[in-house]
Amino acid sequence: MTIVSFEVAIDRFLHHLANERNLSAHTLEHYARDCRRFAEWCAAQGVSDLAGLDIHHVRGALSQLHRQGLGGRSLQRWLSSLRTFFHFVIREKWLTHNPAIAVRAPRSPRKLPKTLDADNAGRFVELAGDQPLAIRDRAILELFYSSGLRLAELVGLDLANLDLAAATVRVLGKGRKERELPVGSHACAALHHWLQSRPLLADAGCLALFVSQRGQRLSARGIQDRFHKLSITQGMASRIHPHMLRHSFASHLLESSGDLRAVQELLGHANLSTTQIYTHLDFQHLAKVYDAAHPRARKKPDNSPK
Repeated sequence: MTIVSFEVAIDRFLHHLANERNLSAHTLEHYARDCRRFAEWCAAQGVSDLAGLDIHHVRGALSQLHRQGLGGRSLQRWLSSLRTFFHFVIREKWLTHNPAIAVRAPRSPRKLPKTLDADNAGRFVELAGDQPLAIRDRAILELFYSSGLRLAELVGLDLANLDLAAATVRVLGKGRKERELPVGSHACAALHHWLQSRPLLADAGCLALFVSQRGQRLSARGIQDRFHKLSITQGMASRIHPHMLRHSFASHLLESSGDLRAVQELLGHANLSTTQIYTHLDFQHLAKVYDAAHPRARKKPDNSPK
């Protein structure tokens, strides 16, 4: 068995993810950070290569991350990264076993995603103004809510991905999987208006659908900053994040249609279990309606002695 340092193994692993599995730069950053966290912990214990690693090293690093305040979901993702890394290491014959395979992270309560109700979602995306930036922002908000895009999917959109005649947009999702999504009439109108104004901002030759004041592709950070400012100017009760419009899209669509499989396809979820969290949101809404409307739910029974 060849003795290989962590640095070499991680570099080869990231090269494999980028070139053989075609993972996005964002996903690669997560894998790199997770693997290097483990390598740093091992280095502090005097372990500089893969030889001799076992389950106790993984548990020790996990315990330290937990003590540092990392939550259950973050620890589960970290362990998943390590398992994938060690699977590659075994393939390369640098180890004969996967020391992370039997380690379990502490569970944390599953948090339901925050959503806007239909009225507040409509109020937020109906942005006023006829300046190019306001027109652009209105198109971004409408498209997020209309089609349930992830932030990275919207940032990566090129002009060629949009077909207003067919009212569709083609996005590149996780795992570089493409999917075609419908675009609602309000979003189509906002996008049509933006395409007329886009030449006022975009540099010649720029292919991005949404551009910044500098004329180049609008970044994820730029969109997040705009959401923060718009949350204030639109008079929202709390700060709105891009993913909140995606969650609202999913929740409202499921509430109206009840078609979980369709929502899964539109969101680009690999597993139905990921989409099922929106059924809990739908039940919460139904429970509130029941509590407010049902005559046997509104009043507590009088159990006092007669």
